[in-house]
Amino acid sequence: MITVNNLSLQYGGTTLFSHVDLQFLGGNCYGVIGANGAGKSTFLKILAGEIDYTSGSVEIKKDVRMSVLKQDQNMYDDSPVLQTVIMGSPELYSIGQEKDALYLKEDFSDEDGIRAAELEERYAELGGWEAESNASQLLQGLGIPIAVHEQLMSEIEPRQKVKVLLAQALFGSPDIILLDEPTNNLDVNSVVWLEDFLMDYAGTVIVVSHDRYFLNTVCTHIVDIDFGKIRMYVGNYDFWYDASQLMQRLAKEQNKKNEDKAKDLEEFIRRFSANKSKSRQATSRRKLLDKITLDEMPASSRKYPWVGFKMEREPGKDRLFVTEVSKTIAGVKVLDNVSFIMGRDDKIAFIGTDEIAITTMFKLLAGELEPDAGTIKWGVSTSQAYFPKDNTEYFDGIDLPIMDWMRQFSEDKRESYLRTFLGRMIFSGDDVYKPVKVLSGGEKVRCMLSKLMLSGASILMLDQPTNHLDLESIAALNNGLSDFDGNIIFTTHDHQLIQTVANRIIEFKGDGKIVDRLMTYDEYVATQIAV
Repeated sequence: MITVNNLSLQYGGTTLFSHVDLQFLGGNCYGVIGANGAGKSTFLKILAGEIDYTSGSVEIKKDVRMSVLKQDQNMYDDSPVLQTVIMGSPELYSIGQEKDALYLKEDFSDEDGIRAAELEERYAELGGWEAESNASQLLQGLGIPIAVHEQLMSEIEPRQKVKVLLAQALFGSPDIILLDEPTNNLDVNSVVWLEDFLMDYAGTVIVVSHDRYFLNTVCTHIVDIDFGKIRMYVGNYDFWYDASQLMQRLAKEQNKKNEDKAKDLEEFIRRFSANKSKSRQATSRRKLLDKITLDEMPASSRKYPWVGFKMEREPGKDRLFVTEVSKTIAGVKVLDNVSFIMGRDDKIAFIGTDEIAITTMFKLLAGELEPDAGTIKWGVSTSQAYFPKDNTEYFDGIDLPIMDWMRQFSEDKRESYLRTFLGRMIFSGDDVYKPVKVLSGGEKVRCMLSKLMLSGASILMLDQPTNHLDLESIAALNNGLSDFDGNIIFTTHDHQLIQTVANRIIEFKGDGKIVDRLMTYDEYVATQIAV
């Protein structure tokens, strides 16, 4: 379907990637991965023809229709939801518009009749008579009820807009689908539906995602952007990870063997080059030494932070009591008589489509808001640390460099200690003097995680900590939370993080109520599919 030949891209004299040769075939799903800034979204835009490349070629067979997940949620605000989905097939939509306009003409001519007949034939070939039904099925599969289908896009909430744009990208059986982070802001049922859709899809799918579980479920190949190259591996994300680690290890081991052999030869030459009886052997060794080449290990764009949490003291038996808590936000009752008790071994995942309710509960637990009714009581020997979804107040307009920003939250104020700590979070060299107000989203998240690690708290509360993180940082966070001995309350869109950390699921239902389930996330998902 798509052939990439000797592709290169440069930005401002810097080569993002070069000499890329790939082929994307029908019936396969390709997951594009790489560190933040490696060029994943840029590569998708090149394939979509949205941006130019420096050299090489991208060849797509004629008469192949490509569909791209749009990122601008507001570009269809004046269109009804159902029509927005049908716009995913531009030719079909255009024919429908022209056909309808012809039939509305008061002076309908013979020429108009001939044109209408041509349009009707092509409309039928493209499945026009089933278009609304098919679009409606896609929307319903993604959780958009029929009652919403005739509303304007401007009238629906952002989470629904995301789903409509995804339905648009999937509509009309395109030959190629390009998806950039399609699972962002999707609820569990929608993600499961999308996974099933893509696994059954006969065309070519190329998807950028930070969701390891999703990549493992749907991908037949992994396209890895690193070392300034783009390489393709057969298999899902876990297979790629194991294979790439093995390749790196073997390359390092071979380099080490070459280095050791070179040292032995150099030592022999040094000792015997002046010895006449050994001079011939020394010359032979020198020629052998010249043939040894050390394969340079290219600098990876991937950076692996270290995340670890340690509580300063073990809390007592009582941890948290939430009793009949209610809260109204902007006239809407988002929490209605909510009660739960956290036990000593609980690691709780908050899930659900109502993120306002979830964030409100976090703010209540952190003491940033007061409940309208009910009580929140922490165990007297507990200590809490909070990672907010919106960290703006910690960074915007603040002139402190990272080093001094971190010093505020550390008992050990020494620069050597802070440098070591920041180094673990991949802030090195002069990076530690960068003003926090200019940090990227991912850098801010790493700073907030560092603040959390310095707290020594026995209970961690994290509201969407994986936002803005790359796969390597998400994996590091996953390891840190899995190893933590204290209590955790968290929410995230990352399936694998929830499955491997949480032993209890609290679902916020959208009507202010909750459902409390002592089970793993996979067990919860199974109950939803059964329903």
